[in-house]
Amino acid sequence: MNKKMANEWLKSASDDLILIEEIIDNANLTQMTAFHAQQAVEKSLKAILEYNNCKVPKKHDLIQLKVLVSEYVMIENDDILDSLNILYIESRYPGDLGLLPYGKPDVEDAKMFYEYAKNIYERISLLIE
Repeated sequence: MNKKMANEWLKSASDDLILIEEIIDNANLTQMTAFHAQQAVEKSLKAILEYNNCKVPKKHDLIQLKVLVSEYVMIENDDILDSLNILYIESRYPGDLGLLPYGKPDVEDAKMFYEYAKNIYERISLLIE
């Protein structure tokens, strides 16, 4: 088990969540909230892989990561995971980063993404403690 590297991933995920907490109510920054939620989920999933001595892919695909972590933790709400995945995978230009297929997330979307990311982070943190 590689607890040190797992904790590094979790620290980075925590930083994303802290940043979200600072901007969550700002309607002008919902795309940034969504992007950092995606990052927090990705880093949390990579933490559990690291903890279990699995190869951590240098990709940002949350669906692939969900498959890789499935023997260690169950990740629910595929629709939210898919939306977060699109935020990163489909973004090719800076202007698109953090946008959903229908455009900029609203505050309700941003808060949902934050709660989802926070839940995954907390569950994985408990597994690694």
